[in-house]
Amino acid sequence: MTIEWNYQPPTQKQILKKETLLQKFDLSPAVCLLLVQRGITTDEKIKKFFSPSLRDLHDPFQFPDMSVAVGRLEKALGNKEKILVYGDYDVDGTTAVALVYKFLEQFCAQSCLDYYIPNRTDEGCGISIQGIHYARDNNVNLIIALDCGVKANNMIAYANTLGIDVIIGDHHMPGEELPPAVAILDAKREDSQYPYSHLSGCGVGFKFMQAFAKNNGIRFSSLTNLLDLCAVSIASDIVPVTGENRVLMTCGLKQLNQNPSKGLKATIDICGLSGKIISMSDIIFKIGPRINASGRMTDGKEAVDLLLAKDSKSAKEKSAHINQYNDDRRELDKKTTEEAYSVIEQNASLNNGKIIVVFDRNWHKGVIGIVASRLTEKYYKPAIVLTESNGLISGSARSVTGFDIYAAIESTQDLLVNFGGHTFAVGITIKEENLDAFKERLETFADENMVEEQMTQTLDIDMELRLSDIDIKLLTDIKKMSPFGPENQKPVFASFNVKDNGESKRVGKELEHIRLELIDESTDKAINAIAFGMGEHYDAIKTGKPFDICYTIEENSHCSSPNVQLLIKGIRMK
Repeated sequence: MTIEWNYQPPTQKQILKKETLLQKFDLSPAVCLLLVQRGITTDEKIKKFFSPSLRDLHDPFQFPDMSVAVGRLEKALGNKEKILVYGDYDVDGTTAVALVYKFLEQFCAQSCLDYYIPNRTDEGCGISIQGIHYARDNNVNLIIALDCGVKANNMIAYANTLGIDVIIGDHHMPGEELPPAVAILDAKREDSQYPYSHLSGCGVGFKFMQAFAKNNGIRFSSLTNLLDLCAVSIASDIVPVTGENRVLMTCGLKQLNQNPSKGLKATIDICGLSGKIISMSDIIFKIGPRINASGRMTDGKEAVDLLLAKDSKSAKEKSAHINQYNDDRRELDKKTTEEAYSVIEQNASLNNGKIIVVFDRNWHKGVIGIVASRLTEKYYKPAIVLTESNGLISGSARSVTGFDIYAAIESTQDLLVNFGGHTFAVGITIKEENLDAFKERLETFADENMVEEQMTQTLDIDMELRLSDIDIKLLTDIKKMSPFGPENQKPVFASFNVKDNGESKRVGKELEHIRLELIDESTDKAINAIAFGMGEHYDAIKTGKPFDICYTIEENSHCSSPNVQLLIKGIRMK
């Protein structure tokens, strides 16, 4: 697949603003320009960006319905009513349940507090009839639904007929009509005045507990030991790392590194991260998938059991159990992905269409979201992967940059049993007899709304550097910009007309990688770089002809002292 490089040189206005910041702050010129490009230009914004503080969190009572939600919770606690903390089976849902449960258990007897995670296979995501019946059979008076519920109108209406109140803490897009819950904490509500709308579901749970603490004179410091859960949810749910999320992520990473909960510590150990500084990337690729694995393979409740573990021994046992689920998930993921590839390669219409929709009734529901992501990465098209579940067709959709898959699926909602999600990720349920019409309507929507640029994978480059611009100072300043994620991505640089200094070589078992030693006209001092999976460029590089590179700047952790290494994202031969 051809990947286009998208690079726009800075404007004269940006350059002048960069020079102003350079005179005021002890930062590298490149980082000053990055700040300008990202709209972080005032003294206050720069201070908050580089020093995120819990003092910068917004007043939780700015949420719509927050006063009502706190009042109903206080009533339940005062009357010793049974409370059920209910959440989805993914990382965001399970961390949200664990956070709220851990905080509330300080204020009520164990007999008055319970938690529930729906089974992916038997119940699907969100609030289920089985979950409501569990609440009824266990004399629950109040359900606190986290990371779900904002579109569960019928389920919540049914709960109300059983005398069960529901408080919703969600971050998904609401439907046209809000459900009949006691309170709906969702900053994406049309009537919301809350200053930040991109919290994770766990983040919404944190704000709820912050409001409860504030209203009852409970010190805010009693909440800080829960921030490791917020960090795991933010990283795993791929929400923007801006505003409040940046504060919660930064402080949560600190908690995760210094004093994680017993369950997360056991997970850190089994990931091989003990003694290392845990980054957002470690959560995304190591910690998060393990917490997710129980919900994908069997029962997400086991993830909450782990996150609530109170002693190291039980945490270690639960973590080992979930780690086995993750190993099983990897094998199933690999097998299903290969089968999906095969279906697409044998079907010309799937190859030629703008949206990929694949269905196999035997695929495991727990991995279809991962498979959809892999299809999107490989073919650079929106992808929907479907399987059979309880007599219906259920699936997950993933999208490409710039194309709103939620809007596309929403346009077919008259054909669906249920759907919900975000701009780039949606879950759906549909009757099999509607499947062909669903595919046709989606393709029509894509034909009418998808432009050529959205079907071409691009690599966005922040700025051009000469190799002489790259030093430890720049690396140090870039690290200060972390944590990186959506809307604060790790900066990608380009250097043009670089050359091999003669020392570059192939590495890897199959010599598929290149370890580069690069120079350009600005310096004879070679810069180290690694290009994974780009061995096909080696012969051309060794001719000594100039070529272009784009890359991120990393720290070479294998050296005894800090050393700069470029992680190559693309090579363009002349």
